[in-house]
Amino acid sequence: MSKTVKGFQVDQKVVYPSQGVGVIQSIEKKEFKKEKIPYYRIYLEVSDMTIMVPVDKAEGLGIRAIVPKDEALRALELIGEDYEPIPSDWKLRYQTNLDLLKKGSVSDIAVIVRSLYHRSKVKELPILERKLYDSALRLFEDEVSYALRKSKEDVENLIFNRLEAR
Repeated sequence: MSKTVKGFQVDQKVVYPSQGVGVIQSIEKKEFKKEKIPYYRIYLEVSDMTIMVPVDKAEGLGIRAIVPKDEALRALELIGEDYEPIPSDWKLRYQTNLDLLKKGSVSDIAVIVRSLYHRSKVKELPILERKLYDSALRLFEDEVSYALRKSKEDVENLIFNRLEAR
């Protein structure tokens, strides 16, 4: 089987929104409804899970390449910038942030981390929102650490230094 199919290549690191950073282990054809369909086999280290995603569905699921270094640095800057106050209604806030997480750009994830971090300083987050924050923070740390080629610990320090500077 070819090592490249339109889109991603074997051994390429990718972001699967709301799942984490993964690596394309292989591109395999599987039979589905009597048709051979190419699938990405993606290993997600954070959950120690391997998933199969049809190549033609990957983009629709928001799967994308790790951002370049300059984009990761811009997202880190965004975390320390001023921001609009977020709604006090947690359900509205949760849905807005969930929609951002599904879009999955590194800057969208930075916005979620920034707003929920600062909200948690005012009042404890409801459990669903806390899980969303933890998930967004983990995803952000993972992607930025790969993009900057820094340890997750170093990136976590960068994130919290910027958040605390506000």
